[in-house]
Amino acid sequence: MLDLQSKLPDLGVTIFSTMSALAQQLGALNLSQGFPDFPTPPELTDALGRATASGFNQYAPGDGLPMLRSLVADLYLQRDQLSLDPAQEITITPGATIAIFCAIQAVVRAGEEVIIFDPSYDSYAPTVQMIGAKPVHIALQHPDFSVDWNQVKDAINDRTRMIVVNTPHNPTGSVWSEQDWQQLIELIRDRNIVVLSDEVYEHLVFDGIKHHSALSFTELRERSFVIGSFGKTFHVTGWKTGFCVAAPTLMKMFRQVYQFASFCGVTPIQVALAEYMQQHPEHIQQLSTFYQTKRNLFNSSIQQSRFQWRPSQGTYFQNLDYSQIRPDLDDVSMCQYLAHEHGIVAIPVSVFYQQPPGDLRLLRFCFAKKEQTLQQAGEILSKV
Repeated sequence: MLDLQSKLPDLGVTIFSTMSALAQQLGALNLSQGFPDFPTPPELTDALGRATASGFNQYAPGDGLPMLRSLVADLYLQRDQLSLDPAQEITITPGATIAIFCAIQAVVRAGEEVIIFDPSYDSYAPTVQMIGAKPVHIALQHPDFSVDWNQVKDAINDRTRMIVVNTPHNPTGSVWSEQDWQQLIELIRDRNIVVLSDEVYEHLVFDGIKHHSALSFTELRERSFVIGSFGKTFHVTGWKTGFCVAAPTLMKMFRQVYQFASFCGVTPIQVALAEYMQQHPEHIQQLSTFYQTKRNLFNSSIQQSRFQWRPSQGTYFQNLDYSQIRPDLDDVSMCQYLAHEHGIVAIPVSVFYQQPPGDLRLLRFCFAKKEQTLQQAGEILSKV
């Protein structure tokens, strides 16, 4: 008789799967999961077809296609004036989540601690727990979701091995300033602490706000893993292709783990992305404007609603506060209410917390959608 215990006994089906299934069941408008409902650039899908037809169907180099790694390096050079060695500092991965997993596995050991800012992406804490390490959750300060640096200082001890940063931030859309980074630098300067910076929405920043990568700070250059996503940037979340950037010492440790987690990314996808990036540099250059327009359309469409909000600074998510509408409902119940009574599906922000504030009344809506979808969403929400 087997007697086995789950390493993650408290986890079930994710809220994302639950809400998407509910949307399908009810025929409701789905603004819950973070993926576009508009077409992929045809030049990119054409490039994928050519790649498979041309025979790029066997294993890619384990660390990623050299040309694609070089193009990632070019992006950092152009934006941050940062020179990276594609061979030693960049690895292409089948999605950003596996890159996060491997970075944590590479440097965190059982009994150590990892600081995570809540609300947080749902893969961070389980990955830490599976190692036998302890996730230490620090709640960001509502309503602007700023960091209480005194809490961070108090949480750091000799067991602290990593601090996880996410900017631009999912689910709140906030973006770390240079001052935020300097505060972090001061706290860990003399500590044996690594930074994991999840920057998958790095090109989706609005209103002239600047994205600061962890790697752009000299003091963090040798102690940071930075995670990026081609899926978010090129509207192909289903292609599950991301990357990790780190200094050679950290990258060597990352690759030691990664080679047994996946070995390599998908070859024709890497070929297609490399071709498209070379031929269409304007895609990334125009991306923030593209998504800011969608954010503005969504927000203007609910101008007459009873929801309250702060315009998202980045990502393709907008949080709406419903405390003036149904303060009697927690956010999970409010999502159920909107789905069943109004035919629209969102994500409750409380699920991104270990211990959500009792008065939290926030819902996350994805605006990576067609104009028609956003306008329809606005009409529905304005009647709630």
